[in-house]
Amino acid sequence: MFQLVPVLALSIFVALFGLFLVFLASRFGPRTKPSAVKQSSYECGLEVEKSATTKIPIKYYLTAILFILFDIEIIFMYPWALAFGDFIEAGHGLYIFSAMGVFLAIFVFGLFWEIKSRALDWD
Repeated sequence: MFQLVPVLALSIFVALFGLFLVFLASRFGPRTKPSAVKQSSYECGLEVEKSATTKIPIKYYLTAILFILFDIEIIFMYPWALAFGDFIEAGHGLYIFSAMGVFLAIFVFGLFWEIKSRALDWD
C-alpha cells in the first residue's frame, strides 16, 4: 500500500498543476473573439471543394494496420537481440533462439501472404 503513495502524490500534483495552468490561461489569456476568417478551413490557399464526409479508401487503413503490425515485430526483436547474450550465458540460448525463430516464421509467412494477396498494391 505504501508503494502507491508516491504515485498517487505525483498524480494529484500533476492534476492540480494542470488545473492551475488552465486557470492562469483563462484568467490572463487574450479575450478576443476569433473572426470568421480564423474559423474557416484553409487548404493551401484554396477554398474547400469537398464536404467533410468524403470516404477514405480502405487501402489507407490496411497500410496503416500492416505498418503497425510489422513495427511491433521490430519492437519485440530489439530487446530480444539485446538480451540474447544473457540467455546464452544462462544456457537457454537454443530455446530462446528457436522461440524467436517461430516468431519470425509467423511474420515472414504473413509478409509472403501480404505480397501474394497484393494487399499493398494501389491499382
